[in-house]
Amino acid sequence: MELLIPVISLPVVLALSLIIIRVGTMALMLTGLSRESARFQSHSAFTGVGFTTSEAESITQHPVRRHIVMALMIAGNVGIATSISFLMLFLLGARESEYQGIASSLIVLFASLGCLWLLASSRWVENKLNRFITLAITNFSHLEIKDYVSLLELAKGFSVTELNIEPGDWVAGKTLASLGLAREGILVLGIKRNNGDYVGAPAGNSHIHPYDTIVAYGPLKRLQELATRRADEAGDAAHKLAAQAYDEYLANLKRVDPDV
Repeated sequence: MELLIPVISLPVVLALSLIIIRVGTMALMLTGLSRESARFQSHSAFTGVGFTTSEAESITQHPVRRHIVMALMIAGNVGIATSISFLMLFLLGARESEYQGIASSLIVLFASLGCLWLLASSRWVENKLNRFITLAITNFSHLEIKDYVSLLELAKGFSVTELNIEPGDWVAGKTLASLGLAREGILVLGIKRNNGDYVGAPAGNSHIHPYDTIVAYGPLKRLQELATRRADEAGDAAHKLAAQAYDEYLANLKRVDPDV
């Protein structure tokens, strides 16, 4: 009886650990990582092995992946400590048990571990489990799993930012069409009105009023310059220079990709 609890509990803890690793793998895959990278990072986080790779850097720069990996690390510490505890209980109990009891307990233990290994290596079980885990994550999780950092290339000089419009700013009191921000490589994704209204994907005839807040996407340096641009001749000149710089940027891209 003394050996029964650790003999039963140890395979159960290992099975739960494998399921947690599989959940972490699927969650990381849903954020855009490949199957192999997600599996490697999930195992690394759960076991506490820190590998410095480009995938690891992409995890630290992604808020959702950081939460997933942090949960795996916590679960891994608990799981490993629990497994060691049950193993110690088994060894201590074996010292006080008869030979026949130890032999039967070892047979049950290795049989359980063998069944667990067969289930873990089964492609059919893996496919069914992955499908269930994916449905559970997408239907019951509140995580925003899309990798918008990668989708928008935010790590390559582009950014999404909010610009608070003040009276006298270059964009204040004008329509998007008249501003011609697209010529600078800047896209206005939305306008937050001073009264709380929000205009998503605004059209060219949308006005930008003082005290509005615009959500813009484009080169970070250009957005920083636009935030300080004033409605004067210097502001108009800055717009022309920005448009020329963007034309040169597109010309360089066309040398590599003629379809740009």
